[in-house]
Amino acid sequence: MTVYIVKRLLLSLPVLFGITIITFAIIHLPSGGPTVLQSNMSAKVSADSAAKLRKLYDLDKPLHIQYVKWLGRLLKLDFGESFNDNRPVVEKIMERIPNTLLLNLLSLLIIFVVALPIGIYSAVKQNGIFDKTFSVITFLGYSLPAFWLALLLMLFFGVYLGVLPISGMRSPDSERFPLYLQLLDRVWHLILPVFVSAFGGLATISRYTKAAMLEIIRQDYIRTARAKGLSEHKVIFKHAFRNALLPIVTILGLSLPGLIGGGFIFETIFAWPGMGRLAYEASFSFDYTVIMGVVFFGAILTLLGNIIADITYALVDPRIRYK
Repeated sequence: MTVYIVKRLLLSLPVLFGITIITFAIIHLPSGGPTVLQSNMSAKVSADSAAKLRKLYDLDKPLHIQYVKWLGRLLKLDFGESFNDNRPVVEKIMERIPNTLLLNLLSLLIIFVVALPIGIYSAVKQNGIFDKTFSVITFLGYSLPAFWLALLLMLFFGVYLGVLPISGMRSPDSERFPLYLQLLDRVWHLILPVFVSAFGGLATISRYTKAAMLEIIRQDYIRTARAKGLSEHKVIFKHAFRNALLPIVTILGLSLPGLIGGGFIFETIFAWPGMGRLAYEASFSFDYTVIMGVVFFGAILTLLGNIIADITYALVDPRIRYK
C-alpha cells in the first residue's frame, strides 16, 4: 500500500504541472493586466510609469519566460506577492484555506450522513412512498442551478423571514459575544452555504447508492444469506451495502473537484471568505499571482482527494490489493 501511495503521488506531479501550464496561459489571454488597471484607476499614472510597473512585475517578458520564473519561485515555495496590496500570496491563501475546507468538509459530511441512508432505504423499499418522494427531490437536485437555489434561499430565509444570515461567516459584532455564542453565530452563518453546497451532492450520491444497492440485493449470494436465516439488517448492511460501496466511493472521489470548484460560486454569493472568493476578487483585478496560487492549492486538494478515494477502495473491498 505504501508503494502504491508513493507512486500515485509521483504520478500526480505531471498532472499538477500540466494544470499550472494551462492556467498560466489562460489567465494571460485577456488583454490588459494589473498595470493597465492601475493606470486606468489613477490619472497620475503615466504611460512611462505603467511601463516601469510592467518591467517590475516581469510582464514585459515573453509568456514562457514568465512561467519559468514563476515555476522557479514555486520550487522555493514562494508564490510571490499580490499586485493589489503587496501581501505574500501564501499568507492570503492560508487565511482562506481553513474557511474553504470547513465549508467543503461539512458538505461532504452531510452528503455521507444523509444521502447513504436515503439511497439504501429507497432501494430496500423500492417504489414505496419514501422512494417516490426522494426520487422527486433527486430530480430537483439535478435540475436546479446551484446559484439560483442559493439566491432563492437567501431571499426567502434571509429577506422575507429574516431568520438566517445571508452573507459572511460571522456577525459584525460577534467578537464581543461569549465563546458559545460565537460558535452558535458561526453555525448560523454556515447553514445556507453548506446546504446549497451539499444539495446537488445529496441528489447524486443518493441516486447512485440506490442504483448500486438495487443491483447487489438481486444477486444470488444475497438470496442465499436470507435463506440461511440471517437478519435483514445483516443482509443489507454487512453483505449488500459493503459490496455496493465501490461505485459510491468512485462518485465521491469525482465529487471532490466539484465541491472545491463550486466553492467559487457559493463563496462569492454568500460572501464567504474562502479561496473561491479570493480567486473571484483576484480575477477582476488581474492579480495573476493570487489566481495561480489559488489554482495550485485547489489542484493539490483535488488530487489528494482522488488519491484518498483510490486508497479507500482497498478498505471497502478486500478483493482489491495494491502491490
